[in-house]
Amino acid sequence: MLATALGGLALLSPQAALAQDTKITIGTDVDAGTLDPRLTTDTTAYRTVDLIYAGLVTLTPSLEAKPDLAESWESPDPTTYIFHLRKGLKFSDGSPLTADDVVYTFTTITDPKFNAPDRGLYSPITKVEAVDPDTVKFTLNAPYAPLLSYLDKGIVSKAAAESGRDLATNPLGEGPMTLKNWTRGDNIELVANPNYWAGSPKVTDVVVKIVGDNSARAQAFEAGDLDVIQSPLSPNDIKRLEADTRFGNVIEAGLGVTYINFNTKDPLLADAGMRQAFSMLIDQNSIVNDIYQGVDKVATSIILPSSWAFSPDIKQPTFDVAGAVAKFNELGWKDTDGDGILDKDGKKLTVTIATHSEDPNRVQAVELEQAIFQSAGVDAKVQISDWPSFSTNYVMKSEHQIALLGWLNIVDPDRLLFNQLSTGGATNWGGYSNPEVDKLLQLGRSSLDQAARKDAYQKAAKILASDLPYYIISDQGYQLFYKKPFPVDVDVTPRGNFRGLIGMPK
Repeated sequence: MLATALGGLALLSPQAALAQDTKITIGTDVDAGTLDPRLTTDTTAYRTVDLIYAGLVTLTPSLEAKPDLAESWESPDPTTYIFHLRKGLKFSDGSPLTADDVVYTFTTITDPKFNAPDRGLYSPITKVEAVDPDTVKFTLNAPYAPLLSYLDKGIVSKAAAESGRDLATNPLGEGPMTLKNWTRGDNIELVANPNYWAGSPKVTDVVVKIVGDNSARAQAFEAGDLDVIQSPLSPNDIKRLEADTRFGNVIEAGLGVTYINFNTKDPLLADAGMRQAFSMLIDQNSIVNDIYQGVDKVATSIILPSSWAFSPDIKQPTFDVAGAVAKFNELGWKDTDGDGILDKDGKKLTVTIATHSEDPNRVQAVELEQAIFQSAGVDAKVQISDWPSFSTNYVMKSEHQIALLGWLNIVDPDRLLFNQLSTGGATNWGGYSNPEVDKLLQLGRSSLDQAARKDAYQKAAKILASDLPYYIISDQGYQLFYKKPFPVDVDVTPRGNFRGLIGMPK
């Protein structure tokens, strides 16, 4: 059965015969880097900690905030939010969860010394205080439109953290599941948490199995070794699995992009003109429609087409090899010695394009781009490494030149723009800085009027389509496949979170 409502809710009924089957194995592409919710950077970590932990709110498939640990909240003025916690909340070990734990969680996240990767999402918070054990008050330095969208962040135990417990490897949460065992590089085993405020989920055991190669993961699913797989998947596997009546599927628009990250601090790429020239060498059509076989859509700008802030009038450069060569020539790069490689001041035009080995589609895209770059007179090299090396030890240290990767969980335009492209942003790995963009992105998050936000983001997107710190290749689709019959209703979200797979208590 195919879910056709894009970005919406898909409910698929299980067969009663499997009501006793309460263990599922979910296949994923990379291992979690950490199970501390304040420090997650990869999707496996984010989705796993969403089971182990709970936030003040949780987001519905339509991205609306609904109560989780907080049973209610109010905003008496635009810079104040008051959250009322449920009575009797407990961590999975039975210890109490109070307002002090909420204060501790967000105090550490907003502390620059803690170096939380998404600290910028919480930077408008100037103070978090416990009014009483069940009430938390947030004070902001300005109105902050996307705040609720980011308050699904898991709450950590102050006592556990301060006692020296390593929450990265030994998490203590209050979500529907708790960690049983973690075998690095192989699997993460979770069991139902009887102390979750709403009760235990119907699925009592979850194994998150790491199978790095997309096609190998699909084959393991077909062989019955996995019960669920989801994006990223290879196009051939998607089409084959979609046609197989043994499996249920959901295929819809996602909340992610595949993009080129230019390191603007690199001497070669500091000039926006050079980034424009390289962008004209990105063959979006071949990447999206040949390599990805149409499971993603060709992007036109940095704002998702499904977003209220999208404008079809804002466009990045398109594929134009001759135009790219002319641009390089204009910037002084010419083939002066007839060897087919552009040069300037005695230096060859050399660049390295990098991605990670776990996604064969990205590897193939990088190899295609290498050939196109070379045809345009660029001495292009390719660097392929595993995800931990590529992400943590390369891109996040801003040692790349041109990197192909993706962003997911774009629940608000701010989620893709502010932390990544504001001057000094914690995940601004390309070192981009533009005071006008900074101003617009600040306006976009601080206005409570959606029309004003839309105007700010569109103005920023127009500048970014010229400055090109990012070149958005595609707007990602989302695909999920599950065995039939499945033990619980499958409650799908394009964010790819696992909660919709475990039969959450109502």
